[in-house]
Amino acid sequence: MEIQKVVILQDNNESIDLIKNAISEIDGFSVEGASVDGEEGLSLIEKINPDFLIIGIILKNADGFAVMEKLRELNLKTKTVVVSSFTSESVISRALSSGAVYYIAKPYKSDILKNRLIELSGAKSGVEVLQGIEKRKNTLDEKISKIFISVGIPPHIKGYSYLREGVKMAVETPDIINNITKKLYPKIGEKYQTSASKVERAIRHAIEVAFNRGRIETINSMLGIRAYVGGEKPTNGEFIALIADKMLLEGA
Repeated sequence: MEIQKVVILQDNNESIDLIKNAISEIDGFSVEGASVDGEEGLSLIEKINPDFLIIGIILKNADGFAVMEKLRELNLKTKTVVVSSFTSESVISRALSSGAVYYIAKPYKSDILKNRLIELSGAKSGVEVLQGIEKRKNTLDEKISKIFISVGIPPHIKGYSYLREGVKMAVETPDIINNITKKLYPKIGEKYQTSASKVERAIRHAIEVAFNRGRIETINSMLGIRAYVGGEKPTNGEFIALIADKMLLEGA
């Protein structure tokens, strides 16, 4: 396999080192440059023409958005993955509209980054070498159902089925989580012969049911991190992405 060249732009050297360490564990990937400076990063990008750019939002001299906009002008085929502590939907939406193919919010598990890079590079992962596609689908359905039941989402509500379908889509095609309104909801709607807006509302209701039942600690335990506290609830996209990531990490 051709070596996948990576440039890292983050706001501090500690973040750069963490990403470097994760990438060092992936066969066929090589970090060719790194910087905390956006302008310097642009020079590295033009010089190296990397396959991947892993970028933060806050950088010296030129922020992540400015770098991504310039990258689009350069018309390179570099795939941009944002790794940032910003979690607001407006920032994530702007990053994706600026050309990012995936957004990972800090703190994150290094396996999530590694899996995404492998998937985006087109390399085969453990998921793709499982024998028997029907066996895999059944196993995935079972795992998702167990999670939903454990966090308090009852099977009889419509959002249960829509959520399960959304997670399966995100496992099969991770990029779809970046187009949840335009692609994921409409595809679920087509399967269940309903509108995208009804899918969105039903999924939101299902998530609210889980949190209203006080299952926050169960959800945090399931994710392996303390992601939510108090009355905080994830967006539809966040919840689907978190469950899909868990499935991928478990080799679903």
